[in-house]
Amino acid sequence: MIDPDANAAVTLLIADDDAVTRSGLRTLLAAQPGLTVVGEAADGVEAVEQSRRLRPDVILMDVRMPRRNGIEATRQLLAESADPPKVVVITTFENDDYVTAALSAGASGFVLKRLPVRQIAQAVRVAAAGEAILFPAALRRMVTTRPLRSAEALPRAALTGREEEVLRLMATGLSNPEIAESLTVSLETAKTHVGNVLTKLGAQNRTHAVVIAYESGLVVPGFAG
Repeated sequence: MIDPDANAAVTLLIADDDAVTRSGLRTLLAAQPGLTVVGEAADGVEAVEQSRRLRPDVILMDVRMPRRNGIEATRQLLAESADPPKVVVITTFENDDYVTAALSAGASGFVLKRLPVRQIAQAVRVAAAGEAILFPAALRRMVTTRPLRSAEALPRAALTGREEEVLRLMATGLSNPEIAESLTVSLETAKTHVGNVLTKLGAQNRTHAVVIAYESGLVVPGFAG
């Protein structure tokens, strides 16, 4: 992950159906440099409504919520706006199928509720900066417990050899500058390759592309870059 400016101003909406969890997260995250919690939501319906009204930079989204879960809320937010907020899934269990579905719907990444607050705050800042929040080992365990997609269902053949190489590096959690350094190419070239990968895979973002890579078998467990 990149290391964004810890003092950069980021507005945050917290969506969780447990009032105690929301209150605790709000108190702890509001004390972090640069973060301003602008609102709370108790379910996916409220998350969408509050997002429209408050226009936060990032939504910290639980996935198991009543009325509308975090997956459906994420999908709706990304579909209805040209500039939607970034969504960071917050979960108790990293192997939750709901989390994988949320990442496929366009969430930027996920964090575990048991993480120290400074790490959750860092994930929020990374998402706000437009990067994916990838924990390669956890993501690998999560998606490789699911059935592989059929090869015919993916536009894998459309990827060039270099683009497949870039996707594998993305799966290790490398940022664009790190990919450029690894391939000994310019940053702009690395960005172009990443953009082409996302377009060809029909991926919402980097995290979604990595989920597709694991589920299709293009990236296999144990790959270390």
